[in-house]
Amino acid sequence: MLRNFTKILQVQKAKLSAAAAPAPQTNPEILYTGLFINNEWVKSSDGKTFTTENPATEKVIAEVQQAGKADVDKAVKAAKDAFKLGSPWRRMDASERGYLLNRLADLIDRDKVYIASLETLDNGKPYTASYYGDSLETLDNGKPYTASYYGDVTASANNLRYYAGWADKNHGYVLPTDGNYFAYTRHEPVGVCGQIIPWNFPLLMASWKLGPALATGNTIILKPAEQTPLTALYLAQLRLCVCGQIIPWNFPLLMASWKLGPALATGNTIILKPAEQTPLTALYLAQLVKVTGYQRVDTAYTLRRDTVMIFSSRTFVEESIYDKFVEMSAERAKKRVVGDPFNLATEQGPQVDKEQHQQILKLIESGKNQGAKLVTGGGRAGSVGHFIQPTVFSDVKDDMDIARYEIFGPVQQIMKFSKMDELIQRANDTHYGLAAAIFSKDLDKTNYLIQGLRAGTIWVNDYNVFGNQVPFGGYKQSGLGRENGPYGIKNYTEVKAVVVKVTEKNS
Repeated sequence: MLRNFTKILQVQKAKLSAAAAPAPQTNPEILYTGLFINNEWVKSSDGKTFTTENPATEKVIAEVQQAGKADVDKAVKAAKDAFKLGSPWRRMDASERGYLLNRLADLIDRDKVYIASLETLDNGKPYTASYYGDSLETLDNGKPYTASYYGDVTASANNLRYYAGWADKNHGYVLPTDGNYFAYTRHEPVGVCGQIIPWNFPLLMASWKLGPALATGNTIILKPAEQTPLTALYLAQLRLCVCGQIIPWNFPLLMASWKLGPALATGNTIILKPAEQTPLTALYLAQLVKVTGYQRVDTAYTLRRDTVMIFSSRTFVEESIYDKFVEMSAERAKKRVVGDPFNLATEQGPQVDKEQHQQILKLIESGKNQGAKLVTGGGRAGSVGHFIQPTVFSDVKDDMDIARYEIFGPVQQIMKFSKMDELIQRANDTHYGLAAAIFSKDLDKTNYLIQGLRAGTIWVNDYNVFGNQVPFGGYKQSGLGRENGPYGIKNYTEVKAVVVKVTEKNS
């Protein structure tokens, strides 16, 4: 029976991967640009706004309300009031919280085309792996809009459903203890949560944080990135559709520019402050450390995974196959289709904004100046939009800027290694440690690397594979705590121990 069930799942997955996404809305209507506070759409107290632009055309999409300190105070008060003991939200059954999360996921599924189109318009949605692990042929075709449809949007709904199931299962334990006592634990919500969302996966990262926080009974102030606010704002409206005006239960959405961060982050809320010289890590706090190589490896398969999934990572290749790998990487980069993210033939869309675009070009220039060999690419693509040519560097050294900083753009840095311990030492020589990938058919070498690499996720013979059940987070400056799975729940609960003396005899 288990074998048959597994086969059914594989068939369903194959059908999903092969299915074509419905045609996008290339000019989706912008419905919500305000601040969502205490179940109301309002304007900023001081009248300030900021613009969000289409990175493919550099044209302004909309003016969005920018929160000031007075708006933060109002949002915090609303969130605190909603969390008070005896409030409707605190009195709600845990299973009812799960029902509301499932309803929110249903509405995301209902509006998939619109939300995916909005994400593509606002973000440019550059190449990314499908959340469902599409076939290599599909991955090799890229499809930014399709990635939004089957990746970001579907994955967001599924993540909310996963945590909806946790809502009435986050229970404590009865504990045997010495003496005549009854001891147990309660898992209680931490309270008001300030959640800051990066620009690279605006909807998905919001869902990753909202799901466990709401399932465990917290209230939330959510701050999307100013570059990509539109899908979070629409998500706020969907929340209103789920609950109506009955319960100010969560999500007094704070829409603000990044500069407002200090007003929201008080006390010990934010511990890590990105260094001024590494602005690209400010929003994601991540350095993807990629490890590839070995003679016993399918080089073509590894290459396709490497160049399709992410360019902007360090790629270590064993010296015996290094030259061939560089050659194949350059050939693949030259064929990469760069352009309109709504065109389903497009593999690589624009960078998110002008600042990011210029920063990537600056890092490319540093690679040239510091002695790396530019194999292909290396400049702007086109004259309109924040596009960059697929770029491949070889002969990259560990102390070069393109090896030290996360580029967040289509720039591949290919580095040579010869010995295992050398590889581990070099791969770990960074302040970051979000994820690593190993491509090899040598099981002993792979297991040795798994133990040695200091990263929160290790993928083997694949890349960017995510599951709601699997924790995701990094070592060192790549973040504290974990998203997803039971580990995600722990971020939003306090453990309270209760010890009750048991009466030994009737009085």
